[in-house]
Amino acid sequence: MTDEISPRDPATENSTTNGATATPPIPPPETPRRGWKPAARRRLLVFVGIGFLLPAPFVLALLHFVFKGALSTLTVTAELSIKAIGAFFAILATVIVARMEKRPPDDFGMPLRTMLGARFWEGAAWGFAMLSAILLVLRAAGHFQIDSVALAGAAAWRYAAGWGLAFLAVSISEEFMFRGYWLWALARWKRFWPAALVTSAVFGLAHLANPGENVLGILQVVATGLLFCLMIRRTGTLWFALGYHAAWDWAQTFFYGTPDSGMLGVGRLLNTSASGPAWLTGGSAGPEGSLLALAVIGACALLLLARFPKALYPDRPE
Repeated sequence: MTDEISPRDPATENSTTNGATATPPIPPPETPRRGWKPAARRRLLVFVGIGFLLPAPFVLALLHFVFKGALSTLTVTAELSIKAIGAFFAILATVIVARMEKRPPDDFGMPLRTMLGARFWEGAAWGFAMLSAILLVLRAAGHFQIDSVALAGAAAWRYAAGWGLAFLAVSISEEFMFRGYWLWALARWKRFWPAALVTSAVFGLAHLANPGENVLGILQVVATGLLFCLMIRRTGTLWFALGYHAAWDWAQTFFYGTPDSGMLGVGRLLNTSASGPAWLTGGSAGPEGSLLALAVIGACALLLLARFPKALYPDRPE
């Protein structure tokens, strides 16, 4: 008669013959946090290097050899030339990391087929309206006035188009850099709003070198960065924020002829003037440095939540 072979008991199979208990199995290593593996860090460094650092020598060469030094006024030629360089490298950086990620730009909130579509133009209308709201309040309070019309006829149309292209380049370069792949990569690691806080803070720091900026102006830039992130979160793309950004700058510099970060634009439609305390009028920073700008940003955020009640951009991208 043969002995029956009993199945091994998992609880005792690791015990030794003398009754000693074997060392417990070593648990598997923790999986690295999603989105922040070494390869992800390398891709982000590539993006920053191409988008932020690589344009610098080209811009410095342009300033030194073409414009002969630092700019004290805004001109279409200078702004378009400099910002077109930034836009080119921002797009190049995005294309390269998209291929490294093996993803389409759509995943970063950049569906190219709708770039200048309805969302862009709706954002542009909002940007113009919000800047106008600040000046309307200032005018009602007696702190802002339109002195004269500076341009008419063909010159007005030419400068309108020129400044439109210049600020389109500005918005592409800044939105692609601060709220494109970088926002997506950080959101993948830390979720959307912590990523939005980081990119908006750096967005504010990047404006410190602008002549004529003040504390309220920089605070407004940070708040605007968060507002742009809210636009992206609710619409699912960059295009609404990009249109808002371009139209705000266009209205401020060209249409109303007010200072933009301390500089007046050459070729503005209206000659205007402001008087009163800097905290109200914005002082050298222009209307974006006014305390009213923060109030308008808050009102705009509430309107956005009503207009786009559902978040379409993921809290943590896959």
